[in-house]
Amino acid sequence: MTLDQWIQIVVVATLVEMMITTGLGVTLSQLAHVVTNWKLVGSAAVANYVYVPLAAVGLLWLAQPSPPVVAGFLILAVCPGSPYGPPFTQFARGNVAAAVGVMVLLAGSSALIAPHILSFLLPLLTGNQPLHVNSLEMVITLLVTQFLPLCLGMGIRHRWPTLAGRLEIPAQNISKVMNLFSTGLILFAQFPTLMAIRPIAFAGMLVLLLISFAAGWLAGGPAGDNRKSITLVTSLRNVAVSLVIATSAFPGTSAMSAVVAYALVEITGALVLAIWWGRRPSQAFQG
Repeated sequence: MTLDQWIQIVVVATLVEMMITTGLGVTLSQLAHVVTNWKLVGSAAVANYVYVPLAAVGLLWLAQPSPPVVAGFLILAVCPGSPYGPPFTQFARGNVAAAVGVMVLLAGSSALIAPHILSFLLPLLTGNQPLHVNSLEMVITLLVTQFLPLCLGMGIRHRWPTLAGRLEIPAQNISKVMNLFSTGLILFAQFPTLMAIRPIAFAGMLVLLLISFAAGWLAGGPAGDNRKSITLVTSLRNVAVSLVIATSAFPGTSAMSAVVAYALVEITGALVLAIWWGRRPSQAFQG
C-alpha cells in the first residue's frame, strides 16, 4: 500500500471520528434555536457558499497557480463547517450555541452543496489543463464520511444523553490524537512541496483569510457575540473534509499541499483573533 493510500485511510477515519464527536456535543434544542433564526442562518450561508468561494476565485484568477493548487484552494473555499469553530468561539467569548448550530448546518449541507459548487468553479480556472470531479461520488463520500457520522453522534446525544456525556471527552481526546497523526503524516509526505511555496502565496492566503473574517463579521448581524461566532465559523474552512476530497480526487498532487498550507494559515489566524477577542471587554463588540 502506498503512502497516499495510507493518508487517505487515515484522513477518512479522522473525519468520521471528528463528526461523531461533534454530534455527541450537540443537542437538538441548540440546533433548533439556531435554525429558527432564519436571518442569521441565511447570512451565514451566503457568506460561506458565495462570498468566500468568490473571493478564492478572484485571488486564484489573479495568481494563476497550477491546476492542482487551484483545486486545493477551491475545495477548501466550498467546504465550510469546521469543528474548530465552536471551541475558538469559546476562546473569543462569543455565542457558542450559535457557532455550534451554524457549524452543524454548514457541515451537513456541504455534503450536498460543495460538490456542485466545486464542479462548476473548477473548470473555469484550470484552463488548458482541466481537472474534473465526480459530483455524485463526492456527494456519496461526504454523506458517508461527514453527514451520517454527524447524525449518529447527535442521535446518541438525543437518545442516550448520559452515555454521550461520558463518551464526549474521550472522543475529543481521540480526535486530537488522530488530527495530530494525520497532519504529521501529510506534512511528512508533502514537506518538499510546502517548502517550495513562495511568500507571495502565503500573502494571498492571508488576504483570503481577512476576506473570510469580513464576510463572517457582516453576516453575524448587530449582536457582538453572534458576530464573533459567525466570523470564526466562516473563516475556519473544513480541512478534514477538504483533505478527504483532495486525497481521493487528486492524490499525490500539490492540491493536498494547498489544503495543508491554508489550514495552517487559517487555524493560526483564527486562533490569534479568538484569543485577542477573548481578552477584550465584551461591551466593545455590542451594537
